[in-house]
Amino acid sequence: MVRTAPHTVEHLWRRACDAAITFRTGVVDRPAPPRQDYASSLRAFDAPLPASGTDPEEVVDDLVRLADAGLMTPTGARFFGWVIGGSHPAGVAADWLTSAWGQNAGNHQASPAASAAETVSARWLLELLDLPREASVGFVTGATMANFTALAAARGEVLRRVGWDVERDGLFGAPPVEVVIGAEAHTTVYAALQLLGLGRERVTRLPVDDQGRIVVGPAHEVLARLEEPAIVVLQAGHVNTGAFDDFAALVPAAAATGAWIHVDGAFGLWARACDETAGLTSGLEDADSWAVDGHKWLQTPYDSGFVVVRDERAHRQAMTISASYLPMSGDGDRDPSHYVPELSRRARGFATWTMIRTLGRDGIAAMVARHCAYARLIATTLQAEPGVAVLNEVDLNQVLVRFGDDRRDLDGDRLTRATIERIRADGVCFTGGAHWLGREVMRLSVIGFETDEGDAVRSAQAVLAAYRHVLESDGQPGS
Repeated sequence: MVRTAPHTVEHLWRRACDAAITFRTGVVDRPAPPRQDYASSLRAFDAPLPASGTDPEEVVDDLVRLADAGLMTPTGARFFGWVIGGSHPAGVAADWLTSAWGQNAGNHQASPAASAAETVSARWLLELLDLPREASVGFVTGATMANFTALAAARGEVLRRVGWDVERDGLFGAPPVEVVIGAEAHTTVYAALQLLGLGRERVTRLPVDDQGRIVVGPAHEVLARLEEPAIVVLQAGHVNTGAFDDFAALVPAAAATGAWIHVDGAFGLWARACDETAGLTSGLEDADSWAVDGHKWLQTPYDSGFVVVRDERAHRQAMTISASYLPMSGDGDRDPSHYVPELSRRARGFATWTMIRTLGRDGIAAMVARHCAYARLIATTLQAEPGVAVLNEVDLNQVLVRFGDDRRDLDGDRLTRATIERIRADGVCFTGGAHWLGREVMRLSVIGFETDEGDAVRSAQAVLAAYRHVLESDGQPGS
């Protein structure tokens, strides 16, 4: 029998730890974008299948060397490309321990500690987000699987109400389920509908305004005609604008039809943790299920999302996996595997527990408020520049920008793309691009815990410098 010598483990892990510390402490001096693209990274990693093994320390050194130039910097203070939190050091430490402990969070016997951490963290999350305290919480990979899990519970419950057991009998012969959704719903919701056999194109799309919010009047007309079984999907935090649907108007109208109401709140649901932004979510608490990410405002490492379902029985019926070899938890006990699609899985509760303990309710609220203030600061700075337009109402942390807004649409598209490219080439910050209402735009998502006011100001100035450079290269004087 071959055993790993303790000193071998120590040397290997210290080597990896040193490399990780070097990367994180050096992020402040790295360009925001990667130094090489996918094609270059592929050439670096590409090699024939190894015929024999290699010393792990050498392999780890090679991994660090080959990956370094192709690493993005979402942990940096000036990364605004997508709504990605900064992986707080405390959460990373817990995540390292989670990997080292090698726990399977499937049930109580597999890991009592992992199950307990989830149970307590679930209770804390319901308090933080001010959601029904009787709701059940599943610890999933992210908002994609949170949406999937919630909509699976929704599908099962609305069909049970009309006499069909979809978990037992499937969808063949089942009554059709009508899904009503905003025209600007996030793509992960459509992915969940596809996976659940409800279809991406069988939905009824509700018209939205120029912020991506569902327009209440036409929505009421559609909802008034709804018959069971039906599911209504609303949104807290549009991925481009940060906008929130009008829950106070839409939730009661949908509930009156007997529809299951689901809220996709990947990052916007965290607005409920902050007094300054909680009003944006008014009425959301009366829905039936919610999806939210931990790796956004909670700043956990990736592989962290939460699904919250008001009806625990519907949640469990959609997700529970049973087999004779699996231990049963006691009556009333929370079994982690009953609320997620996986049986064998990572013990995600440890990082969640660690981050809530580290930041506390006040720390999370202050961070949300701070990031929203920085987003407004960036927007105010940018829109003062001739030819630059901020297209969204900056209610949260998203800033949607159009360059060359005083030009023809095609010129504006070209200038916007060129400015984004120039920003990335300069490396001061990283911003994202998108297609919005038929036009090219730039997105800034302020959500990294390291970002401070100086980073916001420096980044806004770097964006303006890039735009002016593009104008000058285009034969137009910059401001």
